[in-house]
Amino acid sequence: MEIGRTEKFMKNANVRNAIVGTSLTIMLSLVMLSASVYSMYMSTPVLAAPAQLFGRDSKKDKTRLLTGKVLDGADNPLPNAVVYLTNTHTRSVKTYIVGPEGTYRFPALEPTIDYEVYAQYNNRKSGTKTVSQFDDRSQVYISLKVDIKVESK
Repeated sequence: MEIGRTEKFMKNANVRNAIVGTSLTIMLSLVMLSASVYSMYMSTPVLAAPAQLFGRDSKKDKTRLLTGKVLDGADNPLPNAVVYLTNTHTRSVKTYIVGPEGTYRFPALEPTIDYEVYAQYNNRKSGTKTVSQFDDRSQVYISLKVDIKVESK
């Protein structure tokens, strides 16, 4: 009878060891998985730095300035010409009436938007030019030429 109890005890001990061993293996696997996930997220650097560290000044990048002159075919200024600036994203239009020197100025333009600009003088129109968002200059100068032919009667 003593042998049966010993066999039963040993059998139960083997089952207990198997359960404990399996539990330890599962727990160890979970710990290793958690550690690898943790290290994966913690080893990935997240960079947040001011724009100045990347060679760009955030104040300078906020807006841009478009200036230029409206000229005739002989490069003479055309006073009182009207310059039209179109935001290609919203299609909104700004206008500027040039002074005696033929100069115009559009400040505070968004650098991430394309603009189209042209001039009109005495019902004649210059060619349309584009200020591209890919042009990274903070100041853009564009001359607009209007062909004004004197019509003879």
